[in-house]
Amino acid sequence: MMKTLSVTLKIVLVIWVVGLFAGGCAKPATRVAVLTYNIYHGEDANGGSNLDAVAGIINSLKPDLVALQEVDNKTTRVKGLDLTAELSRRTGMQGIFGKAMDYAGGEYGEAVLCRHRILDVKNNPLPHSPKAEPRAALKVHVELPDGERVVFVGTHLDHVRDQTDRMTQAGRIVELFEDVDLPIILAGDLNAVPGSDPIELLRRHWTCADPNDPQPTFPSAGPKRKIDYIMFKPSRRWNVLTTRVIDDKVTSDHCPMYAVLELRPEN
Repeated sequence: MMKTLSVTLKIVLVIWVVGLFAGGCAKPATRVAVLTYNIYHGEDANGGSNLDAVAGIINSLKPDLVALQEVDNKTTRVKGLDLTAELSRRTGMQGIFGKAMDYAGGEYGEAVLCRHRILDVKNNPLPHSPKAEPRAALKVHVELPDGERVVFVGTHLDHVRDQTDRMTQAGRIVELFEDVDLPIILAGDLNAVPGSDPIELLRRHWTCADPNDPQPTFPSAGPKRKIDYIMFKPSRRWNVLTTRVIDDKVTSDHCPMYAVLELRPEN
């Protein structure tokens, strides 16, 4: 009887140890800090260069991924500077520029800064009416330090009062990333307020990082409207740890938006 009890206890102990080991080895969630910032073509409210100030904000927050809008690339307006390369140098992050259109002897569009390994990049033009500014959605495929792979998309939708182009651009973004089987983050200046048709269209497919407390981001001198967003999908893979709008009245005409997300491992 005692021998049988001893064997039973050993079996129970082995099962408990194996369970404890398996539980201890469960893959933890991955923290991903994200910033979106319309940098007003590299100019501050006083007409000077804002590159050092933008880099200072980025360096203070230490994001993993940054979406930048209104980025000049070697235009006469910025005296031939490559703003993406300048910010990459100042932050130590990899910089990718996505052209939306030719402008002032150079190019104008979006950029992404990334702290981790970049696997693939694709710049996707977005539809626009003939007289409107071209727009783009810059997609970057990223491998995080723990091996998780995510897609990060930076974009800037049309700014005019008529929201026709914004709607077609939002619809195109839905189409472009509808079948992607990786976790995705979408960030940028969407030029639309919460509850507007373009945002509601996107929200049918994406989750806003701050759905219950949308703080205004524009204009920076006295924010009245939220037009800058961080969204993600699928919702089951992401938790939102924190979001906030950075109060800066001089560096650009937009306040940057920051979010810390948590990527849950796939079950």
